[in-house]
Amino acid sequence: MTEILKTVGLSRYFGAVTAAEDINVTITEGEIVGVIGANGAGKTTFINMVTGYLPPSSGTIEFGGKPIKGLGPRKLMRKGLTRSFQIPQLFLELPVIDNLAIALAAADHQQFQMIRPVHTAKRLEAAGEILAQMNIAQYRNEMVTAMPQGARKLLDIAIAMLGSPRMLLLDEPTSGVSVEEKYTLMDTVMEAVRQRGLTVLFVEHDMEIVQRYVTRVLAFASGIVIKDGPVDEVLADEKVQELVTGKPKTAKTEGGA
Repeated sequence: MTEILKTVGLSRYFGAVTAAEDINVTITEGEIVGVIGANGAGKTTFINMVTGYLPPSSGTIEFGGKPIKGLGPRKLMRKGLTRSFQIPQLFLELPVIDNLAIALAAADHQQFQMIRPVHTAKRLEAAGEILAQMNIAQYRNEMVTAMPQGARKLLDIAIAMLGSPRMLLLDEPTSGVSVEEKYTLMDTVMEAVRQRGLTVLFVEHDMEIVQRYVTRVLAFASGIVIKDGPVDEVLADEKVQELVTGKPKTAKTEGGA
């Protein structure tokens, strides 16, 4: 299968503090990969380096077979590498449709000028399509502040899907979402991912979500990847259970009793 993202020796240090060290990961097109780890394990540092929000201290990053280290988030977005955030990055005091139109203008490489309209027919059509796909069309003309948290999450993810992305990185997509909403939200996101043929890498603390929606997991602890493999294999690993999921080790007794 075709490689889409590859990191070699990727590390980030803050003085004497190691936030991430020697991360070697290869992700192929079409994979849905979960990233797990306790707070401070290096997950978000890894995501921020890959998406251009944080420069690595050392190592290389390739996307689509080309080096991308040093490129900022906007350039990476235009290359097809996009992300959403744990706290949705939205214009709260603007209507939903305006948030989408502005994002589409950015994806079109347009410099914001007063003489150029943001609300073109093409953009409004594209915005309507993604709103319908994400099941939030009813909020089209509402202020973002009027949306429930789950709908805001979907809007933030919808914005990340605008343009022609190849890979989507999600930072805790179910954080702050009620238990009743989380599966509906993820079903909606994954159906849109499937329809658009995207590769997905997402950070998640909810192991039920991880088990249900991914087939491969990267487990982080103390800034390194301690396990990379199929979800059931990773979640059954004793070191992962001790350092990540918090499950106690199974006690061993003499004679196997």
